[in-house]
Amino acid sequence: MPMLPIPAFVALVLGYLAARTLLSGGRPLLIAFLAACALQSLLVTLVGGYGIGWLRPILPVSATIIPPLAWITFQDALVTRLPLRSIAFHGAAPAFTLFCRIFAPETTDFIVPIVFAGYGIAILAQLRGASDMPLARLEAGSVPTVIWQVLGWALIISATSDVLIAVAFVTGYESWTGWMITISSSLALLLLGLLSGNPLASGAGDDEADAATPPPQETSKEDIEIIATLEAFLVREPMHLDPNLTLSRLARRLHLPEKRLSMAVNRATGANVSRYINTWRIRHACKLMEDGANVTTAMLESGFNTKSNFNREFLRETGVPPSQWRRGGQTSSNVTPIAEAGKAP
Repeated sequence: MPMLPIPAFVALVLGYLAARTLLSGGRPLLIAFLAACALQSLLVTLVGGYGIGWLRPILPVSATIIPPLAWITFQDALVTRLPLRSIAFHGAAPAFTLFCRIFAPETTDFIVPIVFAGYGIAILAQLRGASDMPLARLEAGSVPTVIWQVLGWALIISATSDVLIAVAFVTGYESWTGWMITISSSLALLLLGLLSGNPLASGAGDDEADAATPPPQETSKEDIEIIATLEAFLVREPMHLDPNLTLSRLARRLHLPEKRLSMAVNRATGANVSRYINTWRIRHACKLMEDGANVTTAMLESGFNTKSNFNREFLRETGVPPSQWRRGGQTSSNVTPIAEAGKAP
């Protein structure tokens, strides 16, 4: 009875995810990224599973399309919209791999892992250097950052896997390569499956770990002025009620650099921008419930898309879940003041 190799299963699942993302109006770069991963899994299946040897020379070239696409997708989802010229520049990786494959094929065993590891390290380095991602939806908290951290490590692990496969061939342990390809493909399926959902990839997550913010430094007079300006702006124009709000949009309206706004919020409140904005949202939800709104209405009208995120933030800010807070007749005065949100007790 014919058996379906695991890389073929990976290709089918990733192809389905790419199609689903396309039909749901997802980002074009994310669709291209998933499609490239699906194509690579298909090529691995045809070469390793069905012995179509003439496709083997294509594998290293097609593989080195994936890390640049991951980097471009990461930038587009969380950091900045890249110009076409910058996107085209990253085509150098597969182009150089093709050059090596034609003129120095023995070097591709080194080029491919370097490309994967290089882009993986670049993603992790950018995530490490910022507590807030400008294009991530503030409602999502730290979920997009965590997802892309996982992807960055996945690229590095894939590079390590390529090195081990090359070593297995050189040392005469070719029988091990099948298991290595199977394991790495299964890992890719798991990680890319997490990444493929539009909400996560674009910064609208469901589950949020505590945001990792750097230790607050001494607050300057300029920081206090920025926070005062921000609070006055949110009172006048309640952008915090928009679930699609990003740091980039908020900074643009305040005519401030994104990093400057993020640092001012962190130093003045001890929280990142996401948690600071969620504090405003919870105060608004409390006021709505005081006026008789039910929990779901208060959640949706306060800038939250998901109940789990709303419940978690509500519990963190008030100390009780929304249903208990409403039954207990609490008031919005019980919520931690905005300027104190995120500070250690």
